[in-house]
Order: sequence, then structure tokens, then C-alpha cells
Amino acid sequence: MAEFHYAVDAEGVASITWDVPGRSMNVMSLAGFQELDTHIDAALADPAVKGVVITSAKKDFAGGMDLNVIARMRDEAGDDPARGLFEGVMAMHGVMRKIERAGMDERNKGGKPIAAALPGTALGIGLELPLACHRIFAADNPKAKIGLPEIMVGIFPGAGGTTRLVRKLGAMAAAPFLLEGKLSDPKKARAAGLIDEVVDDPVAAAKEWVLSGPSIVKPWDEKGYKMPGGAPYSPSGFMTFVGASAMVNGKTKGVYPAARALLSAVYEGALVPFDTALQIEARWFTHVLMNPSSGAMIRSLFINKEALEKGAVRPSDIPDQSVRKLGVIGAGMMGAGIALVAAQAGIEVVLVDQSQEAADKGRAYTESYMDKGIARGKANADKKAEIMGRITATTDYSALSGADLVIEAVFEDPAIKAEVTKRVQAAVGETCTIATNTSTLPISDLARAADRQDAFIGIHFFSPVEKMALVEIIKGRETGERAVARALDFVRQIRKTPIVVNDARFFYANRCIIPYINEGIRMVGEGIAPALVENAAKLVGMPLGPLQLVDETSIDLGVKIARATRAAMGAAYPDGAVDDVLFWLADQGRLGRKAGAGFYTYDAAGKRTGLWEGLDHYPRAADQPELSEVQHRLLFAQVLEAVRALEAGVLTDIREGDVGAILGWGFAPWSGGPFSWLDMIGAGRAVAICDDLAARHGPRFAPPDLLREMAERDETFYGRFGPAAQAA
Repeated sequence: MAEFHYAVDAEGVASITWDVPGRSMNVMSLAGFQELDTHIDAALADPAVKGVVITSAKKDFAGGMDLNVIARMRDEAGDDPARGLFEGVMAMHGVMRKIERAGMDERNKGGKPIAAALPGTALGIGLELPLACHRIFAADNPKAKIGLPEIMVGIFPGAGGTTRLVRKLGAMAAAPFLLEGKLSDPKKARAAGLIDEVVDDPVAAAKEWVLSGPSIVKPWDEKGYKMPGGAPYSPSGFMTFVGASAMVNGKTKGVYPAARALLSAVYEGALVPFDTALQIEARWFTHVLMNPSSGAMIRSLFINKEALEKGAVRPSDIPDQSVRKLGVIGAGMMGAGIALVAAQAGIEVVLVDQSQEAADKGRAYTESYMDKGIARGKANADKKAEIMGRITATTDYSALSGADLVIEAVFEDPAIKAEVTKRVQAAVGETCTIATNTSTLPISDLARAADRQDAFIGIHFFSPVEKMALVEIIKGRETGERAVARALDFVRQIRKTPIVVNDARFFYANRCIIPYINEGIRMVGEGIAPALVENAAKLVGMPLGPLQLVDETSIDLGVKIARATRAAMGAAYPDGAVDDVLFWLADQGRLGRKAGAGFYTYDAAGKRTGLWEGLDHYPRAADQPELSEVQHRLLFAQVLEAVRALEAGVLTDIREGDVGAILGWGFAPWSGGPFSWLDMIGAGRAVAICDDLAARHGPRFAPPDLLREMAERDETFYGRFGPAAQAA
């Protein structure tokens, strides 16, 4: 079926309308590119056509390239994949350049004006295509987002967007849009120079413009063109590129190949004519696509994430379980955050706490959040009133009557949670699902307080709820499929990404992140420099070092978890050396950032000022380990737990393992997640590293039987457990 439609009106304006069948938003496919090329040829060859308007039949223009296509491009590029990729990318450049030149000759004479009319959001190729047009008109739609977010999934704008935006704005002004994936509403995009006009009717304005006989030669095709801000060899340009290089390395720590490749394409492209710059961009884009990091990031952060959000693991035979009325028990930070995101999604919320004052304080969290949004221009008073009107704060459990789902978010005390569960049961109907937001307590044990254990489930949010994208859904031994479907449908409603795991101590996310924190603390006790520990983590792509992370989550919470875990495991408890450090810090009153004192020191505003000098309590070892050894200890502490979770059946889908790791605790996004990283380095190499670590640092690094078996068979996780393998 056609993805672009072509028509010529009585005034001689050809309209090329993008409308991908079966999609709520347009995405570009290879077939779509071919159709677009055919229509451009037809318009340029038809003497009756005076100009062209490219627009969309949908409420938005486009969401970008179909990343499933990009993910397949390398595999389908033939025996010489780099050459095949390069030629494919250059074919895209050919279509874009044909639009840009629009039939002009070598003297820039002739040609037909081509305008883009954007009704709404235009992302990725959805902006690269308009950038090749001669003028961009956007609707005055404050909800629309315009930008080039490719860097967020491990690639960069490779269909000419990088080269065109830099030549349009200059390297410095283009940097936030290219290197950070910054998105703007139409008015801000116009102010920044990304687009040309914001109007009520972009199609009408575009038609009027193309019929006005405008000049259509792009600045970089004019003789004597000079790049805004200066070329790299000019004094101002030199400073720009030196600064950009420092900024990229400072932010990426050298582990994200796309950012370095983008900067190289910009720098080298700025030294040569435009068409040569496009070839350079294509070569660097091919280089990124050939890097396993980009493939892993695309797979995890787009393909797998999208599949999970669309219900890849949802029970297929259960009808829609969307939530109309939600109960939240406990109006503290977690409960208040859950109420906020549910109300934003249009769900009626009853927020219950022991006192009216506490319940009102929880509701006020949403009020404060909306006030901040109004101050930033992201909301208005009517929207605030609408959302606040959905939240009822009360002490009365009977207000829960008619709720489809009730989430308990009270203290991590089984007795308190059991009492809450019984009170909820007495107030709700038979069809209500009861969930607990516990982060550590086994769901199957908590479910014993419920009369209907099949309707009891864990829904673990991460803090702060409104910012964290992941929700971990935990099935107890008796949890039924309907409760799973209800939890998944609710997570879809609040626009977060779910993973579903089976019940076990710490579930999946905390099971993996606690060993990371513990390994960092253990190294401090061994005399390894805390700065080495923290920087090793950041240089391998972790957003926070383990010491900073425990400060953020609070040291006293770590102490509570350690004591509870020790009580549960008895003699098998493996982390006594960690407790020595953690408990000592707590005894010193250093409870983390909230107390203004932890592994780090803080100023009066709560800003970190450096690692605490008192950590010299643990004398520095004379011989400090290599950076790579510290990184391996920190990475494998997490990765081996992920493998054990899969081996034990806690994880049932490696896609959830990878997506959950990146979204839940920030596991090195460049890697695509723990299973993608193991596939990158190979199971054989992983086992060799772990055997060496286990010999020198203890059995916690011993490879699980599954990993050793895969090394012997030369298998990969996605080859054995991926969707294609499971479908076979």
C-alpha cells in the first residue's frame, strides 16, 4: 500500500502527502523513500507543476525512520555490509539532494520551490526531510515536538540532517539538537532557526509561498558561503570545535560511538564542499551502524522497549483491563508520585493515609508539580484544575469502593502491609486487583493476607515515579493472568515501560543493583581509592558511581536492607565486608545526601562537593588495581545476577532483562543491557574474565552454569533466548 500520495491542484501546486497505512504516526521505510523519489521526479518533470508541498495526512508529520529498518540494514547489506550500508545511505542522500536542488542547473537557475508543511511533531527523518526543502512551515501546535533525537538510541542524523543543520545554524548552535537530541515546540524551533514559520494553516501558507516565485537556492549552494560561527580553521571556529570535543568527551566518557562519529562528521564535513560533506556524513553513519553498540541500543531502547510497551508479554486471552478508578494507600513520596502519574493519565484516584493531614500532603505533591509546570509554560491553570479534580485525599477506606486497582505503598513492614491488604479487601469488590509497591519483600508472602491471592500482584515503581520510565511487575506463586493483564494495562495507561518477573528476593532490578553498590563499597574497604571506584563506573557508562548511588538512595536504607538480608540468609550471607563499611558510616551519622553527609560531602544547598576525606579510615592499598579490573568487578557484579535471574526463572524474557537494566538503574546504555553486552564480548570471554575474578576475589564472580554452558556451545543470549529463537 502507498505511503505517499500525489496530487496536483488547479493552481499547479503538487501535494505529496505522507500517510503510512496502519500507523498512528508516519515513519520512513525504504519503500517510502522510493515512493517519495518517484513523486519528486513526477513533479519536477511536469511543466504544469509550479511548486511542491510535502505534508502529512495525520495530525503529526513523522516520528522518524522506522528503526526496525535500520536494525535490518546491516544484516541485509550483503557480503560487504559496510559498502552495502554506505550505498544505501547515499541513495537516501540522493533523494534529499534532488529535493534540495529541485531541478536547478549548475548556475543555480531554474528549479521549482518545495516547501514542507508540518501539522505536528517532526522527529528524525521527519525533520531531515523538511531541512532539504526550501522553506518549512509548522502549525502553531504547542504539543508538537520538533528535533533530531537519534543520538538517544545510539545513532545520529544520517540522512543529511547533521550536515544541513550545522550549515544552517553553525556548529555551536546546532550542538544541543544533534548531540543532546533536544526537542522543541514549533515556536521555540523557529526561534532557534530549525524551521522558518509558525502559522495557523501550514499547508495553505506553504502553497501561497511556492506560488510567490521565491528564491530557492540554499546558502551552502551559493558562491562564497561561510559557515555561521566560522569553519574549523577560523579563530572562532577553532574554539567552537575544541569546546565541542571537550563537551562530547565530558558527557559521554568516550563510550558512546555515535557522539564521537557525529562530531567527526561535522568537523570533517565543514572543511569540504557540501556534496563531499554528505559523503563524509554517510561514511561516519555507516561506521556507527557497523558498531555493535548502535545495534544493541536500537534493539533495546527502541525495538524491545516498544514491544514491551505494546504488550509483548501480556496474557493474550484476557480482555482489556484498563483502570478507571485507582486506590493508593500511603501518601508518602511513592504514593503521591503514583497518584500524580495516574491522574495525569485521566484516571480517578483515591489517595488514602492514616491522617487527613498526610493524605492532603500527598495530594499537594501533584499541586506543586503542576505549579512548576505552569511556571515553565508546560501547563495552565485549567489543566491543573482538571488533574487535581481527579485526586481525592481521605482517611476513609470506603472511598475505595468501585476501584479497579488498589496499590499499597506503605512502610516495608509485612505486618503493616497485611493489615492494609485486609482493610482494602473489605472495601473493594471482587473484580479489584490489589498490588503492593514493595521493593524487597517477597510477593508470595505478602499475598497470604489476601483472600484472593490470584488477584494480588507486585507493582514496583522507581523513585521519583514521575521521572522513572520503568515499572517492575512481580508475579507471586498464586498471581493469576488477569491480575498480570490489569497491571500491564495500567502501566500502559500511565505511559511507562513494564517488565514482568517472577517472585524472588529483590525481584530483578534490586537483585542486580545491590551487588553493584556492594562491590563499590567492598573496594573502599579493601583500600582501593574511592575516586578510582567512582570514575571507573562512569568511564564504563554507568550514570552514577556506586558510592554516589548509595548516597542518593540513603545509607540507612542500605543498612536496613543488609540487616534484613542477613537475617534471612543466615550463615550464607556473603556481604559482611560490605556491612563493615556501611555500618561504620551510619555510626558516624553519615546517612547519605538527605543528611548532607555520606561517602560524599555536601554544601548547604545539598550539592556534592567531593568525596569525604574521612574515608581515609580505610588506608589506601599500596598497589591500586588497573582501571579495567575495577570496571569488570562493577559490571560483572550486575551482569552475573542478571544471568542468575534468567537461570532461576525470575526473568522469563531477556528483552525485559536488557530494557529493565537500562531504564531501571541506568546499566551502561551504550551496551544495550547486560545480555546484549555479554553477546558483544562473547560468553567465552565472559567466562574467562569471571574465572579470573573468582580466583582473586571470591565465588561471587563464579560464572553461572548457564553462562559456562553457553560458552562451551559458543551460543549468544539473543541467539538462544531472543524472540526469533523462541518463535522457532
